[in-house]
Amino acid sequence: MLEVGNKKETGNRFQFVNKSRKGKINEVVISCKRKEFNHHVGQSYSKFKEIPLASKGWHHKKSVGDHFVINAFGKNPAFSSVSGVDEHSFDSLGLRKEILTQITKVGFLKPTNIQLLAIPHVLDGKNALITAETGNGKTLTFVAPMLQQIAKYKTSFNLLPFNSPLGLIIVPGRELAEQICSVAQSLGKEMEINVKLVTGGKTKKLTLNPKVGQVHLLVGTLGVLSKLTTSGVYDMSFVKHIVLDEADSLLDDSFNEDLLHYLQRFPIQGVASEGTTQPLGMSGVQLTLVSATMPRSLQKILNPLIDVKTIQHISTPYLHCVMNHVPQQFFRMSYSTKAQKLLELASRSKDKGIPMIIFCNHSRSSDWVSFYLNENGISCINLHGGMNAGLRKGRFMKFQRGEEIALSCTDLTSRGLDTVRAGHIINFEFPTFISDYIHRCGRIGRVGSSIDGLITSLVVHRKEIETLQKIEYAARKSESFHNVNANITRILQNHTVVRDEESY
Repeated sequence: MLEVGNKKETGNRFQFVNKSRKGKINEVVISCKRKEFNHHVGQSYSKFKEIPLASKGWHHKKSVGDHFVINAFGKNPAFSSVSGVDEHSFDSLGLRKEILTQITKVGFLKPTNIQLLAIPHVLDGKNALITAETGNGKTLTFVAPMLQQIAKYKTSFNLLPFNSPLGLIIVPGRELAEQICSVAQSLGKEMEINVKLVTGGKTKKLTLNPKVGQVHLLVGTLGVLSKLTTSGVYDMSFVKHIVLDEADSLLDDSFNEDLLHYLQRFPIQGVASEGTTQPLGMSGVQLTLVSATMPRSLQKILNPLIDVKTIQHISTPYLHCVMNHVPQQFFRMSYSTKAQKLLELASRSKDKGIPMIIFCNHSRSSDWVSFYLNENGISCINLHGGMNAGLRKGRFMKFQRGEEIALSCTDLTSRGLDTVRAGHIINFEFPTFISDYIHRCGRIGRVGSSIDGLITSLVVHRKEIETLQKIEYAARKSESFHNVNANITRILQNHTVVRDEESY
């Protein structure tokens, strides 16, 4: 009888555990065409069994036409409570009245998690690595305290020489530089801080016939900053604070050798080399790195420049997690049906008046998408790194101002740009790296956006399916993405990546 009782008790326990693992049946997180793959709120999986993925069979040709949706199942985590942080107003962060006034004018009413955590740290003058989900207001997080520091520093000099900035913001792209410069000019207006923008396209003219004047904060791309410094147009010996925005891109192998060479001009605080000198009052340059994703090899990359132990990592709880406040739908397509699906999606967004950003992996694809949509009556402008500076100039702002309903672009536009107008992201070519997916998704569902948003991905090729399966796995397990490595250049160099162009 004892043995029978034990078996009954074990059976009841198994049924209870099995039932509890199913979660809340009426609340679906992942809705699938094949209902048996639906995933519910609170659902868990046995560690002894393989997790069932709706995309598991997508390598097979017969899976074409399958689809699933990761539904929105939470609020924007930008304002979730953070352990150890009680104050929830900009007034509590130690910022000057002039900056607080401008913050209110531009529409920021309440600080985000990362702003609460990082602004006081940056104000203290400490080196920092700031990482947070996309669309969380990271620009304000470093610009506001940096301007306050500059206002203080510039009073230390009776006469600051012309073209001698006190702060330097380095970014990977022109459009992001323009955006940050605009924010800095707005916030620094009341304190008479002169913010200067330098980007590529007219470097030779700037070198031969440079403009001279008071410059307190310089914002620009790495290439032109390096040339203008080497040619003596700008004197960097007064710089007190350097920010690397979208630092993951700047520390990618395609940039980092040039970046580290450039930064060696500056005595970064904590590792000033023997014999380096700075003007009176300068004790070392503060370094701030900012991004939504970071390479795992950060310490190795920065070791020649700085003792990484002097960098305080400030991060939010939802870094590298599946965005939970914007629905994400995935369609298994064939190569031959993808264009028609794009037109269907774009037409629907156009009819609803929803601005859309269409991402491609290659410049030629971006050009084709723009041509294809325009030919079919959908106003679309394209933007990618293959364009010269003159052609690129102003294109993003045309989309921002509402002159175009659609923007076709590469990952150039996925980094840092504040696209609060966008309501629909379409991944016409699905990214093969998680870091790119994170940044693309972050163009919508941003702080300050009035549109709920939607992300649609068309998935065709083997490498794309592998990336998708990592996303679906993380969503089902409620885990952050594993091994988010932004150093894409190195990955491509170390592995033979064959893009399978067939539809299978």
